[in-house]
Amino acid sequence: MLRRAHPVRKLPARLLLVLFLVASVAPLAAAPAALPALPPLVQPPTNEHHVGKVIWVDLVTPNLAAAEHFYGGLFGWTFQEFHSRSTDYAVAVLNGRPVGGLVQRAAPAGEHRQPAWLTFLAVTDVDATQQLIVGRGGKVLAAPHAYPQRGRQAVFADPQGAVFAILASSSGDPPDFLASPGEWIWSSLIAADPGADAAFYQTLFGYEVFDSSSDDDSEHLILSTEDYARASVNPLPETGGHHHPHWLNFVRVLDAEQMTVTATQLGGRVLVEPRVDRHGGKVAVVADPAGAPFGLLEWPESQSKEDMQ
Repeated sequence: MLRRAHPVRKLPARLLLVLFLVASVAPLAAAPAALPALPPLVQPPTNEHHVGKVIWVDLVTPNLAAAEHFYGGLFGWTFQEFHSRSTDYAVAVLNGRPVGGLVQRAAPAGEHRQPAWLTFLAVTDVDATQQLIVGRGGKVLAAPHAYPQRGRQAVFADPQGAVFAILASSSGDPPDFLASPGEWIWSSLIAADPGADAAFYQTLFGYEVFDSSSDDDSEHLILSTEDYARASVNPLPETGGHHHPHWLNFVRVLDAEQMTVTATQLGGRVLVEPRVDRHGGKVAVVADPAGAPFGLLEWPESQSKEDMQ
């Protein structure tokens, strides 16, 4: 249901973001190639599941080594590599926890594809969710495929063209906790019609949808399950440029301004300069050297999980 000015319990106040002049991200033209054997999402395995939560992200990049250099230098990630005859893949690790995957994939000759982070949303039944997606105007980019230790996953484009993936983890979903600096803390869906896209995802994942827009802000919808805010839906920027609906994921940082400087020194670009959001924190959007965009979000070390409630 869509509710206006309704508080979301356990909603991170600093995560009620308005994205400013977000740079364009072309949707992936096709899904990643078949991956090698992947490690479990959760160790040790659990029976914990959070349908609709962002539980994983994969970077599709043309140069795995360059991506490891950039993200390792920026966030201190280390990497565990997995190789098959056709695919090179690495799992990024921080403080002993996996934070994402990186898959090397070059665009076919004559084609231009925007490198991007692929957002995985939790489900318990991939095939049933696929039927809902297709029935409501989504497009299958990669049919469901099972990986023995990881689970079953598939990749889609929503009716407005934003690319996303679903994953039924065979080891359970990561628990809800406050992300440490260098871990993913928030996700935003940038849509041509936020209300329509929010309704699409609500059908898939059973979200409650809250309108947190203020009188002087652009539309800002919150997708929530289990009394936790899972993501926001924001409109495409009205400024010039060729913009596409897309998912944009944010990493928690302690100093957004310094991180943009470091990202630039490592060969990245600043797409949206650090600026204060309406709750006093700073956000920025940068791109890695291959052009894959992601966000930076400050969350002071002095705040704890209780501050999110």
